[in-house]
Amino acid sequence: MPATNVLEPPCPVPVVLSGFGPVGQEFFNRLRANHHQDFYVAGIRGRADEVMLGPDAKVPERAQWHPLTPIAEFLQRTGALILVQAIPSSLEAHPRALEESITALGRGVHVVSATKNHLLTHWRELEAAAQTGGSRIRISGATGAALPAADLARIGVNGLNARAIRACPNGTSTFVLDRMGRGDSLEDAVKEAHRLGIAESNTSADLSGSDAATKTRLIAGMLWGWDVAKIHVDTETIDENSVRVAGASASSSQRLRAVASASVDQAMKVTVRLELVSSQDPLFHLTGPEKAVTFSCPEAGDITVHGGRSSPAGAGLAMVKDVLNLLPTRTTGFH
Repeated sequence: MPATNVLEPPCPVPVVLSGFGPVGQEFFNRLRANHHQDFYVAGIRGRADEVMLGPDAKVPERAQWHPLTPIAEFLQRTGALILVQAIPSSLEAHPRALEESITALGRGVHVVSATKNHLLTHWRELEAAAQTGGSRIRISGATGAALPAADLARIGVNGLNARAIRACPNGTSTFVLDRMGRGDSLEDAVKEAHRLGIAESNTSADLSGSDAATKTRLIAGMLWGWDVAKIHVDTETIDENSVRVAGASASSSQRLRAVASASVDQAMKVTVRLELVSSQDPLFHLTGPEKAVTFSCPEAGDITVHGGRSSPAGAGLAMVKDVLNLLPTRTTGFH
């Protein structure tokens, strides 16, 4: 069995960043500003170009970048011990995200990813590559940005016999439903989400329940060991009919929520349903684009994590957190 690739001094540890859009830039700036003693971005891969960097080097103008090379070659030249993925979760980027992850993991390079698509289609293959290379995968940015739901699923409720998940992991849908409850049309609610920078330009995955189902699938995969690629999904869409329901619920101490659920009693299935929740429900108290996940543990009691608004900053910070947690413990006692 291969030994785990534990990061050791000397520091700073070299990191390769794949994707330099808003999320990738947030990660880069925050890692450099706050954690440059321990890590540095040794290389950045854009859509068709790349650049190598020293520990204190500034990112040059794009005209000075070079054409993209194979990921194995780039990892070798940079000496990276961690690959951070911030490329879009799109069909176009899917083959690249998968190739980068499989290659890195098999070579003993840890992967921190905010990219979702390849996690959904090749969960077991990624797991096998990590076993081969003795490497680790961290996906906080793909399961709810700053909301530490992935950490709870992976270690926080370990041993507590969690039997079910109820979640509102999509901040855009919560924001839109609350605006509709105040009288906005669906179109106006979406426009306001765009104006405030809460929603991406294409909200189809948010309103259809697809994004909430995706995040819940990933959480269930870590919690119960399910093969994420084989989980069945059943979703309900936010539409004009939801305006009527949301408006009626707002006057009776209830709120309409797009609730994603999974349970060991219905293995390998995730549903997203529009539910009226009362003020006793933790999901009632979400405001704006906040998110929440409740883990139902029969003996320990329900455990809910709540907050973590959707934003490039939140996703960037989630990836920084995952990178920091790959650093070997240097203290004793409670730390």
